[in-house]
Amino acid sequence: MTITDINTKYKKYPKYKDSGVEWLGEIPEEWKAIKMKYLFRDISVKDRADETLLSVTQDKGVVPRSWVENRMVMPSGNLESFKFIEKGDFSISLRSFEGGLEYCHHNGIISPAYTVLKKDKELNEFYYKFLFKSKSFISEMQTSVVGIREGKNISYPILSYSLIPVPCYDQQKAIANFLDDKTAKIDQAMAQKQKLIALLKERKQILIQNVVTGKVVYNEKENAWTAPTHTIDSGVEWIGKIPKGWEVKKLKHLIKKSFSGGTPSTDKLDFWDGGIPWISSVDVKKDLLEVTTREISQKGLLHSSSNIAPKGSLVFVTRSGILQHTFALSILGRDMAINQDIKCLIFSHLIFSSYFQKLIIGNNSKILVETRQQAATVESINMELFFNLFIPLPQIHKQQKIVDYIETQSAKIDKAIALQEQQIEKLKEYKSVLIDSAVTGKIKIC
Repeated sequence: MTITDINTKYKKYPKYKDSGVEWLGEIPEEWKAIKMKYLFRDISVKDRADETLLSVTQDKGVVPRSWVENRMVMPSGNLESFKFIEKGDFSISLRSFEGGLEYCHHNGIISPAYTVLKKDKELNEFYYKFLFKSKSFISEMQTSVVGIREGKNISYPILSYSLIPVPCYDQQKAIANFLDDKTAKIDQAMAQKQKLIALLKERKQILIQNVVTGKVVYNEKENAWTAPTHTIDSGVEWIGKIPKGWEVKKLKHLIKKSFSGGTPSTDKLDFWDGGIPWISSVDVKKDLLEVTTREISQKGLLHSSSNIAPKGSLVFVTRSGILQHTFALSILGRDMAINQDIKCLIFSHLIFSSYFQKLIIGNNSKILVETRQQAATVESINMELFFNLFIPLPQIHKQQKIVDYIETQSAKIDKAIALQEQQIEKLKEYKSVLIDSAVTGKIKIC
């Protein structure tokens, strides 16, 4: 179903009236538009240190910390100062200007930095749970933002003057039940597509893994990729058997040159924006490196430890607390400078950099897990272990055949993945418009 189907499938209310505010527009004639301060009051109940410690999340609402997969750092402050919140209440979180108000699923305590709202009249909290996460309401919340950049927050004294819709209780309940049913089905459809994406990515991984380790080779007689006829033991557990004619060599014997770079002084303005692409860890996120976020000047290059990675070389992140250690081919039409967290590899005539990249991609969990080390603050690659890795090595002309086959087959899988991702985005948009339409009375539910 498309978004336009919402307006055609569902009926409208018999009559509408102007709500008096732009974000709501027209509302059903029998609905009311009332200021929040008459419906929800800001409460602050403290000295409940024995209550369950809760987390305020954008995707799950206000829930016990044990429900959150990535546990947050336990607070070191005085729990007596934490605010008590009951199931059915709402919280204004530090990121509410982005994701709306959070519904509380469990009695407990939350940080005093949050605002607790309790419904003051006979309202259906589940209707307002949907309203407070709707795009329309979030847009209205922008008028109540105080602070700038990372200090943004929602001021309830300002927000409390916002008009919000108030259907009769039975309509609130019907809308909430309708949205519970419809959004659950949409979420299930998205989950199925996410599962399919995971399977496609796994298929791609296995494909690459099998081809770069010789489990599948090109058979010229049959003009097809099949299991090799003759194999030998590689002597390396993760590689297993390899086709006869392949070799196993240490990586350091296949590298002509390797080096890292540096960062020009940020205090020197003439060291920057000089037309030389400069690679940092934030740039190395994909297999092909086409653009960089920053550039340095020739002067910046000369007066720093930054080095030039030539076009076609392989660059990768050697340490990072956030990113994976992605291996990217530099394919920009010119050379690139690199910083201190980047390593550049220039290979000998025995191996294509693109083949080695595919080898890493297909066996990342097996290869890099052996070379990673945890430093005091970030994870890094132990370069001595890395250079001593044994890798399977087919003849040079077969490497190009392998790369071409992988890229052809991967493109087909990537296309299927992209299609599923597009459909997920359409479902998300449909879900968002459906919620907005229902809670603001643009479509009639009962």
